[in-house]
Amino acid sequence: MRSVSTPMRERLDARTSTLCNCWRLARKDGTIMGFTDHDCDLAFAGVTYRAASGFTATQIEASVGLAVGSGEVIGALQADGLAERDLADGLYDGAGVEIWLVDWSDVDNRLLVDATTIGEVTHGEFAFRAELRSLAHLFDETRGDSFQRGCSADLGDARCKVELGAAVFHTTGVVLAVSQGAITVALAGDFGDGFFTGGSLTFASGANEGVRATVKSHRRSDENASLALWSQPAGAIVAGESVALVAGCDKSSASCESKFSNIVNFRGFPHMPGNDVVISYPSALAPTMDGGSFFR
Repeated sequence: MRSVSTPMRERLDARTSTLCNCWRLARKDGTIMGFTDHDCDLAFAGVTYRAASGFTATQIEASVGLAVGSGEVIGALQADGLAERDLADGLYDGAGVEIWLVDWSDVDNRLLVDATTIGEVTHGEFAFRAELRSLAHLFDETRGDSFQRGCSADLGDARCKVELGAAVFHTTGVVLAVSQGAITVALAGDFGDGFFTGGSLTFASGANEGVRATVKSHRRSDENASLALWSQPAGAIVAGESVALVAGCDKSSASCESKFSNIVNFRGFPHMPGNDVVISYPSALAPTMDGGSFFR
């Protein structure tokens, strides 16, 4: 339990309150923003907490143990630097949030109430709603290696070692049309069906310049490519915009060997027996269940 200083305890016990809430938000790209429900801006520890943000917070639930606590913060889309496009493009996903109880008459008299991360973010025309998750949710994430058929590395990382800068793994293109969520692109190179499935598309111009999206599916359409994205960017996609594409990987050993020539760095277990083997019983008539090797 966090200790409460004597000055803060005196303010909590006082008949008149000079306390307010402050939220320090740190995005993964290094951007730091401050918000407060006080009627004037406050500043401490190098961060200015803006008052004209329309921020409110719901009750944050917590429990003893490692159960994940949760709450919400609701705000109007009117704060400096807080753009609807950034929310839609996921720039605030996973951002860290510190919640402070501050004496606005003396900002040095403050108490760190909680530290959370932003989960799901939804937004409407004038306001947004962000889920706050306690740090206990980090214990739900998979850490270390997993015993699985597919590769546990990410394409191009230090364990995978594929050089995505090679010309054979990326290309550029120009948007020709957008129809029912599918983007038709004229690519600078010739690539087969599915080459960019699971890969990334980055807009190099237009309303979504700099936005990166994951490719859901890629198929050839005559001499062009038809691409579907897992999530649509906030800005409109129009013909003539430039895009950059990077190859995708389905994490199978077959793709690692044939598509990337990288089977030596494959981080999975392709010969791991499946459920059909687990629930089977020994039989001298079954070639793979007679007690001998699976690979003969």
